[in-house]
Amino acid sequence: MSDAAGRVADSTGNWVDHLAPAWLRPYLRLARLDRPIGSWLLLIPCWWSLGLASIHSGQIVSVWHVTLFFIGAFAMRGAGCTWNDIVDRDLDAMVERTRSRPIPSGQVSVQAAAVFLVAQALIGLAVLLQFNSFTIWTGIASLAIVAVYPFMKRVTYWPQIVLGLAFSWGALMGWPATFARLDWPALVLYAASIAWVIGYDTIYAHQDREDDALIGIKSTAILFGENTRPLLAVFYTLAVALMAVAGWGAGAGMVFSLGLLAFAAQLSWQIGRFRTGDPELCLKLFKSNRDAGLILFAAMVLDVVLRRAVA
Repeated sequence: MSDAAGRVADSTGNWVDHLAPAWLRPYLRLARLDRPIGSWLLLIPCWWSLGLASIHSGQIVSVWHVTLFFIGAFAMRGAGCTWNDIVDRDLDAMVERTRSRPIPSGQVSVQAAAVFLVAQALIGLAVLLQFNSFTIWTGIASLAIVAVYPFMKRVTYWPQIVLGLAFSWGALMGWPATFARLDWPALVLYAASIAWVIGYDTIYAHQDREDDALIGIKSTAILFGENTRPLLAVFYTLAVALMAVAGWGAGAGMVFSLGLLAFAAQLSWQIGRFRTGDPELCLKLFKSNRDAGLILFAAMVLDVVLRRAVA
């Protein structure tokens, strides 16, 4: 529940609570800037795609592109969360973990949230316009998936697939930002990222499995139930295998392979630790995917740097 400071139940003690002006806090929470893990998970496939393109071209990753994707991912994650909260405001009011969010708790009106959504989308557009035309149109194409995602949990037990399509879209962005086209390694990377997202968001959804089942929200957490661990292994194994195909197909070397091994080890650790009925553990495992993703991106960058150094 929200307290006098308007805090959100599943996000307390962060910088927004202590440093942001009181009038701004509900909007920062609406954009999830109090808990930026989702923005990182949206960003990482963008950086992976840049890393993969760098491996293929043999050129160092563009710091400018890295920065643009960072800004764009945080802006569009905020816009996506705002849209999701507008659509889900009645459902959020029925779930213990989400009923204190800004819209269902009355801290932000739907009209104000809509204006805030447009402002964030405009920032994202300003970033997108810095790229070549192929990348711009690729980015615009993602909006259809983003728009329909909040409705999927009402009609299918596989909303995580649609989330995977949306959150992995960055895997299709870094490659054309470099080459102004899409080639098969980027498409395989996209598929790998989708499998990864399905896995980690299934873990995340286990936090609300009981409440979701009571109010009719569908998810892979409910569908998989006690079989979640072996099915996590299936999706995470698929993610690693496809990532290997994408990386080696782009010309990656030993450093990438070692990074992929570390990535796989981290996902294996998640599978081993996972327990149903432990929301705190589920959140910890979910958040750990940021580190897994950054390890792999670092390996992509170092693969190129070291190969250039010895060339």
